[in-house]
Amino acid sequence: MSNTAVELTKQEREAELDLAQLKQLVGLVEYDEASDPFPVTGWDAITFVVGNATQAAMYYQNVWGMELIAYSGPENGQMDHKSYVLRSGSIRFVLKGAVRPDSPLITHHAEHGDGVVDISLEVPDVDKCIEQARSAGATVLDEPHVVSDDHGTVRMGAIATYGETRHTLIQREVDGKTYDGPYLPGYVERTSTFVKREGAPKRLFQALDHIVGNVELGKMDEWVEFYKRVMGFTNMAEFVGDDIATEYSALMSKVVASGNHRVKFPLNEPAIAKKRSQIDEYLDFYKGPGAQHLALATNDILRTVDELRREGVEFLNTPDAYYDDPELRERIGEVRVPIEELKARGILVDRDEDGYLLQIFTKPLGDRPTVFFEIIERHGSLGFGKGNFKALFESIEREQDKRGNL
Repeated sequence: MSNTAVELTKQEREAELDLAQLKQLVGLVEYDEASDPFPVTGWDAITFVVGNATQAAMYYQNVWGMELIAYSGPENGQMDHKSYVLRSGSIRFVLKGAVRPDSPLITHHAEHGDGVVDISLEVPDVDKCIEQARSAGATVLDEPHVVSDDHGTVRMGAIATYGETRHTLIQREVDGKTYDGPYLPGYVERTSTFVKREGAPKRLFQALDHIVGNVELGKMDEWVEFYKRVMGFTNMAEFVGDDIATEYSALMSKVVASGNHRVKFPLNEPAIAKKRSQIDEYLDFYKGPGAQHLALATNDILRTVDELRREGVEFLNTPDAYYDDPELRERIGEVRVPIEELKARGILVDRDEDGYLLQIFTKPLGDRPTVFFEIIERHGSLGFGKGNFKALFESIEREQDKRGNL
């Protein structure tokens, strides 16, 4: 008997989420895990290499409302770097910064700046996944192995994906026992004395919706095929031609997803146009392919955006003409808040055959014009805001032009 029911992960249960919430937040679907050659339970953690992990950990607590839960560093035997684990809802970020001058993280950061180095995925069977990846031609970076401490045992391995990005595969249940430490063996529980200001919400985002990868011209289909062949992902959507072009720049994008749609990867490549696209700019400044943005799912985008702006987060500007367009208003129909409320905040809205979504994008979070975040609130829509692409990319172009990179 095949199991098609979607079950909550340990992270989701700890975040006090329920299935109905998750289906709205990230568009979960039921699927048959038994027939999946590379079953993926969901996201485990997103690991960033940053210039100063100690300060970055404070930034994500103070501005993004995340909670510090674990740490690894010289004080507990990790002499090369410091590593802080933060949580918001079912999302974990791991922030790594070099301690030793000869740390490989120094070289990585000099090349790429702050960015995502590891998109870790929780899987029920690491050995099965690694064997499938190897047989399908993937590069295995770490063979399956166990790591243990007083909290139990985790089995893990890793494969390479685009650029220097990797997928560490983490199996948290080994021999019938689930690891119950704060993150992974080698990490200790860590809390912070940071206190949220009075009236601040419990958290600003609950789940991770998708991560967008930017790859070189001509490489998008190669990586789409990689995720389908190696990991059994399926095509969700594709955007080409006028879907995803402005007067000056263009790009192409296809979306692949795990069977349950918990893990979704839009993959972008530049397209030939009059001027340089946001993908060209990213590839120049990141010095190669990498994760461009993370979409953070919330059930109250207005509150989230208001709180983030209060903390100094800058968002891309959307011109008033976007909201005043009668065609847009007719296509969108009724949404949960008046269009004027969205207009006041610059939040974009799109509708498809399944429902609608609300979304907004930050400006780049670091010094380089590379990594940024999207805030997304779904109401039935399983899409990615196709109707907003033109307005979004024109907004990005205006910022590119200010930086002299258009």
